[in-house]
Amino acid sequence: MAYRAELLAQQTAFVLYQSDEALEASGQVLEQALAILPGLGFEVGAAQVTCPDGRCVPIDRTAPLHCLGHLVQEDICILQKRGQEHVLTAAVLCFPANWRLAEKVERPLTGIHDPVNEYDDNIARRVQRLFDGVRVGRPLWRFNKLRYADPDLHQPRRREVGEDMPFIRSERQCILRLPETDAVVFTIHSFVVRG
Repeated sequence: MAYRAELLAQQTAFVLYQSDEALEASGQVLEQALAILPGLGFEVGAAQVTCPDGRCVPIDRTAPLHCLGHLVQEDICILQKRGQEHVLTAAVLCFPANWRLAEKVERPLTGIHDPVNEYDDNIARRVQRLFDGVRVGRPLWRFNKLRYADPDLHQPRRREVGEDMPFIRSERQCILRLPETDAVVFTIHSFVVRG
């Protein structure tokens, strides 16, 4: 969490994006998190949250993703349907895996995945169908695993590929739909271990 706080303070423009269109959805994510956190050992007051590690985080409803970035370990991306595809309209992304937030904001899913050779039209249709089909109260999740040479969680540059790849990076990704705004939330919890 200290690393997240450092990135949010020193590299805000690189790890946080909030469109006006997604402000309501971002606020909804914050409110849902505030409702869940007490069951996870957090003390939620009217003006601040006391985290299990003793940190106090002011509740800032004018900057909901910035606030969430200090509360939870997950990166949070908000995607909203425009035309036939979901578009990335807001995110707090401290620990990207081979991508930069600025390159992906306001782009549809197919544009976000342009650099991924395996992301062909068939996969694009299936992913869009998944985003269209996720229902309120029925989140979906998946894991991935990649080898890395560098254990840093903040990996906005291209991954080095070579023989010496002693670290395993895994992401637990969750996809859920917000009830009031119909936006889709994509969360990413990144782990790195020596493997």
